[in-house]
Amino acid sequence: MLLKILPVMIVLVSLVCTPARAASSASLVNLGRWSFTNLDRLIVKSRNVVGSGERLVILSRPFLGTPYMAHSLVGGPETDERLVLDLAGLDCFTFLDLLEALRRCDAAADLLDQLRQVRYRQGRVSYENRRHFFSDWIADDDPVAVDVTSEVGRNRHRTVVKNLNRKADGSQWLEGLPVVQRAIRYLPTGALDATVLASLRPGDFIGIYSEKDGLDVSHVGLLVPAAGGSWALRHASSRPGVMQVTDDELTAYLRGKPGIVIYRAR
Repeated sequence: MLLKILPVMIVLVSLVCTPARAASSASLVNLGRWSFTNLDRLIVKSRNVVGSGERLVILSRPFLGTPYMAHSLVGGPETDERLVLDLAGLDCFTFLDLLEALRRCDAAADLLDQLRQVRYRQGRVSYENRRHFFSDWIADDDPVAVDVTSEVGRNRHRTVVKNLNRKADGSQWLEGLPVVQRAIRYLPTGALDATVLASLRPGDFIGIYSEKDGLDVSHVGLLVPAAGGSWALRHASSRPGVMQVTDDELTAYLRGKPGIVIYRAR
């Protein structure tokens, strides 16, 4: 699957780029309405807060209203991978990539390197090393996050063994990548009672479990506190009429959906 190159970008030479296969030595950076000075201020503000999850909530707030943009990453089976930082538009996964990378930064100058570490295994920029699936975040020796689905769900979770990247008809979701067998834990929507909701934490990473063969989740977002003591999902929404980073009340958003996967920053 070939991914589009953004039309307007500033090209910066990245410091580290040692992929498993050939990849470009330049990162593609588009700060949109942001500047590195403003990013520095946001990072400093977030560092005054105790707790990784609370930091993620603060870091995510200024991105509300950012336009939804799919296919912003560059790379494929026949296309050299490039490290992309595009703040002019985000999809659900690049939104979480960005937030976790910002959380790890001491300053905006660290952002490209931290994004590389979050998005790619061992920080090696290549299509094969990219963490394409949400469960890739917990699958490596140096995981991005921790799976707390069973802990939050008080063992009400279900476990499904999936062959990630293999569709029901035997074809692949992503060409050029292997099929990986993996056990996916998820919490059915019907199990989200008051006790379970009280066990969630601000800044938890939420995946919407997918019942489709070969997929772990269909969508991801960040859990944030909402009015009245409830929870909201902050996410880059592709819903017609929305098409931006927005907040949706969690229980309302989950109606008709099979369940959630819950990861937590390390």
